Amino acid sequence: MSQLDADEIPADLIDGRLLRRLLRYLRPYRRSVALAVGLLSIHAALAIIGPAMTQRALDRAVPARDLGLLGRYAAIYVAALLGTLVVDYAQVILTTRIGQRAMFDLRMAIFDHLNRLPIGYFDRNPVGRLMTRVTSDVETLNELFSSGVVSVFGDLFTLVAIAAMMLVTDWRLALVSFLVMPVMWLVVSVFRRHIREAFRDIRTRVARLNSFMQEHLAGVHVIQLFSRQRDAAGEFDAVNEAHLEAHQRSITIYAVFFPMFELVTAVALGLLLTSGGIRIAAGTATVGVLAAFIQLTRRFFQPLQDLSEKVNLLQNAMASSERIFRLLDTPVGGPAAERPVVLPTPFRGEIRFDQVWFRYDDHGPWVLEDVSFTAPAGETTAVVGHTGAGKTTVVSLLLRYYDVTRGRITLDGVDIRDLDVATLRRQFGFVQQDLFLFTGDILRNLALDPGVGEAQVGATLARVGVDGLVGRLPGGLRHVLAERGRNLSVGERQLLSFARALARDPRILLLDEATSSVDSESEARIQRGIAELMKDRTAVVVAHRLSTIQSAGQILVMHHGRVVERGCHDNLVKGDGIYRRLYRLQVGGA
Repeated sequence: MSQLDADEIPADLIDGRLLRRLLRYLRPYRRSVALAVGLLSIHAALAIIGPAMTQRALDRAVPARDLGLLGRYAAIYVAALLGTLVVDYAQVILTTRIGQRAMFDLRMAIFDHLNRLPIGYFDRNPVGRLMTRVTSDVETLNELFSSGVVSVFGDLFTLVAIAAMMLVTDWRLALVSFLVMPVMWLVVSVFRRHIREAFRDIRTRVARLNSFMQEHLAGVHVIQLFSRQRDAAGEFDAVNEAHLEAHQRSITIYAVFFPMFELVTAVALGLLLTSGGIRIAAGTATVGVLAAFIQLTRRFFQPLQDLSEKVNLLQNAMASSERIFRLLDTPVGGPAAERPVVLPTPFRGEIRFDQVWFRYDDHGPWVLEDVSFTAPAGETTAVVGHTGAGKTTVVSLLLRYYDVTRGRITLDGVDIRDLDVATLRRQFGFVQQDLFLFTGDILRNLALDPGVGEAQVGATLARVGVDGLVGRLPGGLRHVLAERGRNLSVGERQLLSFARALARDPRILLLDEATSSVDSESEARIQRGIAELMKDRTAVVVAHRLSTIQSAGQILVMHHGRVVERGCHDNLVKGDGIYRRLYRLQVGGA
């Protein structure tokens, strides 16, 4: 079963392990929870005051025509109603705040964990489905904490208090009221089974809706380019229609359940009136007792209805929590040493691939096969080859986006798997072909490293030769970028990528098709800046444009995941291999 399929299957039973783990998020607010439970117990006590006053008023004050006593009973009744109002208000505010704070903590935990997961996890799981974890699944748990866990105690307290009063007041009428309990249990059981299936379907449809929206909004340029707006709308209509139908099924179930519940309650009241009338006629019961029982019976069945919904809510929460905790339990990286080692001082930046094999999954094809090379410290090593040869994979393994399947990679003789990931990546400045920019100003995007300030960013811009670009923008470094930097050209975004990589003054530079989107003039300017900044630094350059790497000290030619040629430009171009053919294709030679 795939990960996607597994996510659509909710837990059918209440899992004590998951429930205990969920309740940990209430620990910081245990005093507020205790106060909420106390308020609910007060609510349960207030719930029986009204019927008690009704009985006394009808059996004592009315027959005696004692208006003063009747007024006192009425005042107590009104005071109990006002007290219930105040207690309910305080309890709702308190439990809602508890739920919101607990869900705030959970969302932070999920977001922080997502940012630490290996890149391979996102290759296997659609972003839209992960967004569902943070939105829909967390919202289900919010309903549990805000109106479920704590309120269950209130319903139980109310049931116990009312049942006790009914038995104490008149146990025979109490048994009559309880006669419909088997029918009520049957109605609730049928409701829970059907609504659970409906909610399962809704969650599935929501996840598919989110995934579809995320994918198509991210690819809106392609949709418009090929004029597929109508086709995309048709596909969305089908997904949206399925989502609508799932909600309509749940509405239908509720529309049947509530009238059935009211019908069973009405039957209980009918039986109570019949039995009570007979008892009153026989002189073994009073009108006050019957009136009190009518109120108590209605109040007794209301918590039962609430509990049936809350049990279903709890089961839904188990399903959501199972998916959330499956995500939180995903390891954040590959196996590391129990005691991470430190890099030698001074750190020179020598990179060595030692018989490295790699594939993305256990049964997939090999992407790299027996790759071995050394990138000397302080020198530039270029990696070239046809598309799909494994060039970018070399960079990804260096950054530990993935771990090698066999062999090892070392920095100054230290296996990178023995290093803390943050320490490892701090040694690199990485310029990607497709730079990602966050919404916000340019300074925020270039000073991502906590140790980089505005002055350092400005100096780096000048050294790279792109300070003129920033100077022309309104606001300079404070110029606000749109989503993914779309208010800049692709070339301008790539120019900024150099400044971001170099601002942290890394020991090693990784350039992955770094100048593929800039014009020749900008490329020449960047190359001059990079040439200066590469002095005494280790650099690994992945390039299609061979003109940009002719001065590299070492060029590796990759083909089908293997290093098939190596050497400097002059020697490789004189040979009769892949490099020479690539070079002739680009310069137009015979």
